[in-house]
Amino acid sequence: MGIGSSVPERITLAERDIRVLVENGEYWLRNRGDIAMMVTTVERLRARWPQARIGVLTHQPAVLRALLPGAEPISGPDWSWGSGGWPGRVSHTAATKLIGPAALRWRAATDGPKDRIRALREQAVTAVAEPESADPRATVPAAVNEASLVLAIGGGYMTDVDKYQAHRTLDLLEAARAQSIPTALVGQGLGPLRDGRLLDRAGEVLPGADFVALRERRRGPELLARLGVAPEQTMVTGDDAVEFAYRMRDARIGADLGLCLRVAEYAPVGAAARETLGRVVRDRAAALDAGLMPLIISEYASEDRRSTLPLLTGAARRRPPVGRGGTPRDVARQVARCRVLVTSAYHLAVFALSQGIPAVGITASEYYDDKFHGLAGMFGAGLRVVHLDDPDLDSALRQAIDELWEAAPGLRDPLQQKAVEQIEASRAGLERVFRLVENGPVARVDG
Repeated sequence: MGIGSSVPERITLAERDIRVLVENGEYWLRNRGDIAMMVTTVERLRARWPQARIGVLTHQPAVLRALLPGAEPISGPDWSWGSGGWPGRVSHTAATKLIGPAALRWRAATDGPKDRIRALREQAVTAVAEPESADPRATVPAAVNEASLVLAIGGGYMTDVDKYQAHRTLDLLEAARAQSIPTALVGQGLGPLRDGRLLDRAGEVLPGADFVALRERRRGPELLARLGVAPEQTMVTGDDAVEFAYRMRDARIGADLGLCLRVAEYAPVGAAARETLGRVVRDRAAALDAGLMPLIISEYASEDRRSTLPLLTGAARRRPPVGRGGTPRDVARQVARCRVLVTSAYHLAVFALSQGIPAVGITASEYYDDKFHGLAGMFGAGLRVVHLDDPDLDSALRQAIDELWEAAPGLRDPLQQKAVEQIEASRAGLERVFRLVENGPVARVDG
């Protein structure tokens, strides 16, 4: 070969040299559904590669240490890997046992308004930046340069609703691909996606990903095909939090009626719909002699807590909500005590269905239409979707709750079987990801 030319070469990695860089889509660690997906994925990676380094991108390194001791935080300002070897292990142990628990105690005393403000500020900066004048790789983490694999784990962020996170993920995948580092996306919920710039960007990057696993069949496969992603690169596996929740199932059927309402910029709910929802759920809980269980999945500026708890006012039997420092396992255990859930938060429906518990998914946007209808397609019976703009909302909610309450015992086994099928598919998808590294990544070297 001539001077300056290069040839592809397979690299054989010792397990201790493997570095997995995880893009998690939830850097602030305030959404328990996203954390559940992270826990599952990190556990699977650690089981396969006990000696590998697993780095998770985060704005909350101390909280990550407490929630995911099997991973190490990759944080600012340069987003690089920390010290390895003995010093790194000592630092990791100290942070996990001392700093992490202290961070969770501090988190329990706050509702994270500064986190939300900072996140919105980041998104605003991205929105006004001129693409021609900005280097698209200017904020790509330095850790990608030493990664053996870049893995974007589950989330619904590849959508117009979350352009900032979508572009951040695409930039990271592109940077890895430019260095011949294997890339994969798992547990993904795609769309709605119509923004021209984001569509173009996704069409540039996603066809180059080595593997894409989707959590639903409703939109994802067709959207990937339009973006130019080859069918053999994709697989529908279900949500990666299914296994997390399935492990928390209880042999006894619950007796409570669960409730979560999220009101956010991407999930607007009018005052009339809120009033109807609260009145119907309180009424049905009383009629069914059920406790009313408030379920909090997101603590971003207390969005679930702030919207849900007022709806319980006047209920005869109110259960206490999980504390601000509560974990995904705490919420999954609360879900296990329910016979039926009414939720506008997607991952609470995942937690319920995976344990064999039916749910009413309430939606007021196309974003959540796709989430809930996609989830219904994966589990079959057991999830009813009710639109909050339904002119007969009162009747639709009552009917859905009553029918699922009656059907709950017979739905339990079929729903759990659907969960098992998705767990097996999700593990099979990750097996393909493991092989990207174990079969030897391709690098370009001087010839």
